[in-house]
Amino acid sequence: MWQPVPGTKVYRLKYGAAVQVVLQGTNIFAAENHPIHLHGYDFYILAEGFGNFNAATDTAKFNLDDPSMRNTVAVPVNGWAVIRFVADNPGVWLMHCHLDVHITWGLAMAFLVDDGVGELQSLEAPPADLPIC
Repeated sequence: MWQPVPGTKVYRLKYGAAVQVVLQGTNIFAAENHPIHLHGYDFYILAEGFGNFNAATDTAKFNLDDPSMRNTVAVPVNGWAVIRFVADNPGVWLMHCHLDVHITWGLAMAFLVDDGVGELQSLEAPPADLPIC
């Protein structure tokens, strides 16, 4: 938690999976808000709060009737936010803090969403003339 470690791992998701993420802000390094952005998706913001997220009590605060849909959520200073989306866009998608220096603190990761079963649920194969790295 004190020193982020560079890595090349991704969080793999099955196509069509319902994904819920709890974003927990801390003040280990500095107390700041974190505008967390997810590429490739819009998500629902189910709830936000202060302090540490407590699944036993805070899930009762979820707005499941008409939650806001966004692609960025402002995680409050020393607080939390819960987002939810359906993994229906195959590919690799970055989720990161929009304050660039926070990426060096470890506030970035990637989801790898698997292909689905149909042509419209899968990435196209690369073109035959695509240069090799």
